[in-house]
Amino acid sequence: MLKKMLFHWKSWWKSVYKQNHFVLKLGFSILLVGLAFRLLFSRSDVISEVQETPFVQKTLFSPPPVSFSLPEIADQNGPEEQAGTCNLFIGDWIPDPAGPVYTNETCKFIEDHQNCMKNGRPDNGYLYWRWNPRNCKLPRLNPLKFLQFMRNKTWALIGDSISRNHVQSFLCVLSKVEEAVEVYHDKEYRSRRWLFPSYNFTVSVIWSPFLAKADIFEDYNGVSTAEIELHIDKLDTSWTDQFKDFDYMIFASGEWYVKTAIYYENNTVLGCHYCPKKNFTELGFNFAYRKVLGNVFNYILSSNHKGMIFFRTATPDHFENGEWFSGGNCKRTKPVKEGNFSLSEVNKILHEIELEEIGKATAKASEKGLNLKLFDVTSLSLMRPDGHPGPYRHFQPFAKDKNAKVINDCLHWCLPGPIDAWNDMLMEMVLNGQ
Repeated sequence: MLKKMLFHWKSWWKSVYKQNHFVLKLGFSILLVGLAFRLLFSRSDVISEVQETPFVQKTLFSPPPVSFSLPEIADQNGPEEQAGTCNLFIGDWIPDPAGPVYTNETCKFIEDHQNCMKNGRPDNGYLYWRWNPRNCKLPRLNPLKFLQFMRNKTWALIGDSISRNHVQSFLCVLSKVEEAVEVYHDKEYRSRRWLFPSYNFTVSVIWSPFLAKADIFEDYNGVSTAEIELHIDKLDTSWTDQFKDFDYMIFASGEWYVKTAIYYENNTVLGCHYCPKKNFTELGFNFAYRKVLGNVFNYILSSNHKGMIFFRTATPDHFENGEWFSGGNCKRTKPVKEGNFSLSEVNKILHEIELEEIGKATAKASEKGLNLKLFDVTSLSLMRPDGHPGPYRHFQPFAKDKNAKVINDCLHWCLPGPIDAWNDMLMEMVLNGQ
């Protein structure tokens, strides 16, 4: 099994995209490894402790502080530089002495596995960078101005654990003016809603990792007991039932499509992704992702929705020196220049599909007068290998043993961290029509 796990994954993924049935079979074991990683890190509500790992994690860090302090931050309500017309998604990360507008101690919405400073991350230089689009200025999100603009409005972030990661950042920034109050959560705390009482402004996160109807067979710790049953012709009613209630929405998906799944259409098995023990047609995750995104955009286009709808692209991971199971880590402490990191073959496939499908949809939306926008964070996220929890998704992982065996999280984002820049970009797109 270990030999199969170490199969050269890049050439395998290229073959997946070309629908090479023979190579799909050879790649079966490596997808199981990828599935295990996604199962481990895609849970947004429950993260099980990992007691044993197949590798030794060595650390270069000494015992760290629990929290950090920020320099004085300029008045958020003061004059702002005017943003010019530009592509917000093309730019560079530049030093920012002001740092983030909140800390791990001032915001209660940060979940433990993203509270990198509390968990013992010893460096804080990764907090002092700012996204700078080329040829224009990008001011910070002004929480007071934003809340005033959003009076009596509703937002929803619809997707997987990265959407949840983002909504936490969003709430942390806005709660500098008024702390949000939770008014709803489902049984597993996956879908939740918060209210800013003085503004009658609500923010929801809706758990819908596929955006389509999916029967997911996982136990409490996120361990799968059977293949996912994905109905590629049926959208998830967890968001369609509420679609008309939201003024602003951010859709996102992608990562979960890599998992083993059986695909249904008209309640009949159409094929699958990675099910060699079953006599089903191997279709590949790219087939299903394109099909579902097309259905999502068709639904939006037929809705005559009067608000603003974003589609956020998938974010990459940053494992180096191996995969998660073989000592892969993300120890960098600074952003990298454009071109220093390349998207994995999986992320390339996901991103290509996203750009193609949103491109077709936005053209039709413009003709119909609908406000559908691309929110492409893939490239700017690729340049932030320093922004992940790494081993510090767990509390003080090296307190008892500096060589403790720890699985790294190089997919989700520390809070505060690079994901906070997404809020600045959203404000520009909403308030200034970028």
